[in-house]
Amino acid sequence: QVQLAESGGGLVQAGGSLRLSCVASGRINSIIHMGWYRQAPGKQRELVARISSDGTTNYGDSVKGRATVSRDNGQNSVLLQMSSLKPEDTAVYYCHVDRMGFNYWGQGTQVTVSS
Repeated sequence: QVQLAESGGGLVQAGGSLRLSCVASGRINSIIHMGWYRQAPGKQRELVARISSDGTTNYGDSVKGRATVSRDNGQNSVLLQMSSLKPEDTAVYYCHVDRMGFNYWGQGTQVTVSS
C-alpha cells in the first residue's frame, strides 16, 4: 500500500500561481510515476502533470507552458507549480502514484481560481 499526503491548494485569483505538494509513504519502492490529475464538476478526471522515475515529464495540453512538475526521490515527494491560473483551472486536484502497475490516489485538494 502507498499512502499519499497532499498539501497546498485553496482560493487563488486569476493570473496567480499555486504550489501543490504530495508525499508518498508506505511501500514506496518501485514507484514509476508520480503526478497530479484534476477533476472539475461534471468533467472527467484529466492529467495535469506527471514525472517518471527517470525524470521524464508529461503535461496535460491545457496546462502546458504554465505548469512544472518536479520530484524529490529522496523524500518520495512530487511538487506541482502552476502559474497564470485561469478560472477553468478550478478543480479538485489529486496526487497520483503508479507503483508496479497499481494506481494510488490522494484524497484530493480543492483549487478555486476566482476571476
